[in-house]
Amino acid sequence: MATARRSQVSLQDTPYYHCVTRCVRRSYLCGDDPFTGKSYEHRRGWVDKRLLALSSVFAIELCAFAVMSNHTHVVLRVDRKLALSWTVEQVLKRWHSLHKGTLLTQAYMATERRKELSDGQIDIVLKTAEQYRQRLFDLSWFMRSLNEFIAREANREDGCTGRFWEGRFKSQALLDEAAVLSCMAYVDLNPIRAKMAQTPEQSNHTSIQRRIRAAISGKQPPELAPFTAPDNSDMSQGLAYAVDDYLELIEHTGRIIRDDKPGHIPDSLPELLQRLQITPTNWLKLTTEFERKFTRAAGREAALRDFAEHTNHQRAHGIAAARDLLNSA
Repeated sequence: MATARRSQVSLQDTPYYHCVTRCVRRSYLCGDDPFTGKSYEHRRGWVDKRLLALSSVFAIELCAFAVMSNHTHVVLRVDRKLALSWTVEQVLKRWHSLHKGTLLTQAYMATERRKELSDGQIDIVLKTAEQYRQRLFDLSWFMRSLNEFIAREANREDGCTGRFWEGRFKSQALLDEAAVLSCMAYVDLNPIRAKMAQTPEQSNHTSIQRRIRAAISGKQPPELAPFTAPDNSDMSQGLAYAVDDYLELIEHTGRIIRDDKPGHIPDSLPELLQRLQITPTNWLKLTTEFERKFTRAAGREAALRDFAEHTNHQRAHGIAAARDLLNSA
């Protein structure tokens, strides 16, 4: 039986979530279908473009993403504080960029027509705007806006109807900085593990390729959540690491995975691992087996127990993996 989304999301524990959506049966999101010989590679652009559009509308930042042949990975940061700071006009403008809204909300946004609205009608608009505000920092609405759009486009292209995705998206709460960074690396290195690319910079339609291209110019991609060290040390306010450290770690990890042989990251190499208190051996396990090691949430043991309590679960899943991989350096 499916787990209610409210029991998988707890913003008091973390604003960071890893979401995965898979295509139903043998449907191809993109890439080349070996059964039919048809190429769906162009659909990667659909997902890429839609993700970036949604992140500019929702109070939800893109930390990492990878568009694979029959599934997508995204790591998201929910910014509830930002959504609550928006005016009614800002909320309605954002919502109307994706949906029609109602006749009353459309009238409210038209300066001349707003004057014609009664107090009762304006009160309805304000209540509707608050509903939209809640949706604009809601993971389910973000993923729904992504998946429904892609499904309609794919079905239109294929000349068919019916279900395109296998079901609701899977979400994992990322409860601490170690879980966030290791999950981001897991997502960024997904094409390397799948042998879709040899190096991170060759991984098309991924966040890591965007970060590397921007870094060459000494910048960070504005469409992705920025790395904020040394100005910030609070993960609730952004990715509190130096972008160069993260890119270096991804590059070395990607080379090891690409070589298709037992890997070894020198203990002296990655300062970021020392800060995360993750051993090189455990890092390799996390970046190749993250989804297998953790289910609805990932993080250290104490964080997992708090999350289970706040989401009304009797058991905290993933305790063994947390002890083995995250609780000791």
